[in-house]
Amino acid sequence: MNALMLAWKLARRELRSGLSGFRIFFASLVLGVTAIAAVGSLAQALLSGLAENGRVLLGGDVSVELVHRPLAPGELAFMESLGKVSQVISMRAMAGNSQAGHADRSLIELKAVDGRYPLYGSVGLFPPLAMNTALACGADTVCGTVVEQTLLDRLHLKRGGMIRIGKQDFRIAATLADEPDRLSGGFSLGPHVIISTDALARTGLVATGSLIDYGARLRLALNVSIAEFRHDAQTAFPRAGWQIRDRDHAAPGTDRFVRQISVFLTLVGLTALAVGGVGAGQAVRSFLDRKREEIATLKALGADGGIIFLIFFLQVMAIAALASSIGTIAGAAIPFVVSYVYGAEIPVPADFSLFAKPLFLAFVFGMLSAAAFAIPPLARAREIAPAGLFRDQVARGRGRGRLSYLALALGAGLAIIVLALVTSPSVSFSLWFIACAGGGLMVLAFTAAGIRFLLRRLPQPTRPAPRLALANMTRPGSATTSVVTALGLGLSLLATVTILDRTISHGVNDSLLGSAPTFYFVDIQPADAQAFDRTIARFASARDYRRTPMIRGRIVALNHISAAQANVARSARWALNGDRGITYAAAEPKDTHLTAGHWWPVNYRGPTLISFDTDLAKDMGLKLGDTVTLNVLGREIEGRIANLRDVDFSTGRQNFVLILSPGLIDTAPHSFLATVRVSPGEETAMYRVVTDHFPSVSAVRVKDVIAQLDVLLERLAFAVRAASVVTILAGLLVLAGAIAAGLRARLYDSTIMKVIGATRAQIALVYALEYATIGAVTGALALGAGVAAASVVARKVFEVPPVVDWSTALLTVGGGAILTLTFGLAITWGALAAKPAQQLRNL
Repeated sequence: MNALMLAWKLARRELRSGLSGFRIFFASLVLGVTAIAAVGSLAQALLSGLAENGRVLLGGDVSVELVHRPLAPGELAFMESLGKVSQVISMRAMAGNSQAGHADRSLIELKAVDGRYPLYGSVGLFPPLAMNTALACGADTVCGTVVEQTLLDRLHLKRGGMIRIGKQDFRIAATLADEPDRLSGGFSLGPHVIISTDALARTGLVATGSLIDYGARLRLALNVSIAEFRHDAQTAFPRAGWQIRDRDHAAPGTDRFVRQISVFLTLVGLTALAVGGVGAGQAVRSFLDRKREEIATLKALGADGGIIFLIFFLQVMAIAALASSIGTIAGAAIPFVVSYVYGAEIPVPADFSLFAKPLFLAFVFGMLSAAAFAIPPLARAREIAPAGLFRDQVARGRGRGRLSYLALALGAGLAIIVLALVTSPSVSFSLWFIACAGGGLMVLAFTAAGIRFLLRRLPQPTRPAPRLALANMTRPGSATTSVVTALGLGLSLLATVTILDRTISHGVNDSLLGSAPTFYFVDIQPADAQAFDRTIARFASARDYRRTPMIRGRIVALNHISAAQANVARSARWALNGDRGITYAAAEPKDTHLTAGHWWPVNYRGPTLISFDTDLAKDMGLKLGDTVTLNVLGREIEGRIANLRDVDFSTGRQNFVLILSPGLIDTAPHSFLATVRVSPGEETAMYRVVTDHFPSVSAVRVKDVIAQLDVLLERLAFAVRAASVVTILAGLLVLAGAIAAGLRARLYDSTIMKVIGATRAQIALVYALEYATIGAVTGALALGAGVAAASVVARKVFEVPPVVDWSTALLTVGGGAILTLTFGLAITWGALAAKPAQQLRNL
């Protein structure tokens, strides 16, 4: 205890000099901790907001959803016995301007609600109106509706105008400013429109087999719990095919997305800390170099190695605690700044407040990072004898710290990894990311050492400036290794993201637009099928026309094991959550590639056989002969897998995970899905003719869907690029520290060269060549690493070849060179400006 008190007393005296020598170390920690605290706090604010507003987002305590059919009277009576029920019907439809002479039409997301909607929250209307008033039907048979402003803009309408949906005209009573349960509805293809359930019956859109989602939201009685409802519902209606959600999982897709993106951005913050850690170790070594005389004097006076270690370790950790505290405070404040600047644009309800857990974790990450990188150089100083410390002035010793200290540093590093994994909702992804980031740092460090080794063996240039620049890059204490390691990782991450962004954009806008149909036509009724075929055939440019029966159903069991209990890979769980599109076919569809089994005979009418997706079957542990049980319209259908086939969703064409043999499924009420490609010149004409003659058919322009995907992908790419910039900033801090650490040597070099006749411009040229070369080499390495990483992700995850353009290469290589050159010359400018006489006087 006395030793600790003495060490702290001496460390406190050292701290009186401020942050001299630790500014880079301090700034790196502040940056990394701020990033982690901000990401964690923002994610927690969004998740907390989702949890607190679960009832509002879902529209009730519990939601029961069905496709194709409404709740039966007995099912509805069961729900009403447990609380207050509101029924909601959702579908896609076409809306048109009812004014004479207007042919404007738009795909819409149509929602029909009853008089109890909403059970929780409120609908925001402009002007403010009661929902029942806004949706009421008048004596003239015209009903009211509320629509998003986007639809008014598309159809060139104003409030009070008329739109036509199906066979019914509606008067626009108000614009829809806020829809409390919108987030639970998932991806939207068009503006939202709300009408009453009574008015929906007048549209003529409700037909047997139509693609309609029927929902019932339940406000539970006070004495009924969610668990009791689930149990009673399963007991009373085990085969009803209900998809039940509760207020704790009101928007599972959004919840999952927030968690996944927060994991990624937190890991990027940890990477920035690791990069900053390189600078931290460098700063500690530089600090100890300046303290050699003091350390040697303390040892000569009898201070043992433990005291020496404690003095400087406490000093470093005190600075780390201050930096981590500032970073934690800054990270806690950033969500409030985001709320102030972008509050109205945040699509998720957020609870912006202070959350202890993410802030505490950020602080701990900062302290552990500082310890992991500071201990090795401190341990080395502990072991060197006083004479050796003095000798380090002219001959650098190769002392190494004791294994116990190195183990302590390793333990701090492992603690960071374990803590990151324990707090992550996706352990496998976090482990993979940490392994890649750590491996990348090691590869860059070894590569930098290899570059220095090769540069030493290159033929020496004859011109003085390149010769001196080459010598500066390979001499002891040069910034080459630090720059390549720190800046290279950030540039590698940026190059990877940029290449993947270009690859996805190419796949969506070039490849997908080239192979995808122009239109998807949904809800073609059997009675209209032949007439629809003839309508499409009238267009000379129409090609690749395909009309396919479609019905939706849920996979409820695999080999007689409940889907909820089946042991399937995480990547396949999406196919068991919710309804899937199902079709049937007697003959093998065109362009089908079977990977196992055989197609059934054209005239087959036996027990149901299934053609299943190969990759999905592998992830679900299914093989030929296994059984899959489907719930279609409340009836369970069991089929045996007869063949497996490749399903390529990247083409944008019709693709079904499940194709069944006729005989049973074809007797169920269903509609048809059609796709067609048409020339741009006839696209608008086909759109108008189809929507004129078939009001129940929804026409989906593929290019409009791709435009929405582009917006989502661009926002995601922007977030990831912003995270990459954090890593690059950390690398720049390390770059600044590495150059600043050698500033004394630069000062001596500059003085000597000036004495022997070199001009300031000639010395600047030497430095410029050195820094530009290091930066360009770093950029080239980062580009290579980025291409390699992006190739793995593109081929393994997206199953497409990577797309690299010259702008990416130029940005990475040129950016590395420019950044290093700019920082290098800016920091060494003082050495260039120093007067030789003054420096010689101080020698």
